[in-house]
Amino acid sequence: MKPNIGTVDRALRVIIGLGLIANGIVNHSWIGAIGAVPLLTAFVRFCPLYAPFGISTCGKNGSGKGGCCGGGGCCG
Repeated sequence: MKPNIGTVDRALRVIIGLGLIANGIVNHSWIGAIGAVPLLTAFVRFCPLYAPFGISTCGKNGSGKGGCCGGGGCCG
């Protein structure tokens, strides 16, 4: 799996995931379980919904600081 989630996208997924989980805990709702999905995709840096459409939020700056390296792959 080639990473297709960039730094900003990853941060937003963590915030949204934690927010959904907190909401589920506070409201005693199953909706919190949905928060695991954005957290998991942020952790593995791969979104299966992006893949068929060729979407990548990694960028193409080549900085190696959480963006993308040469060749289009995300650096860590």
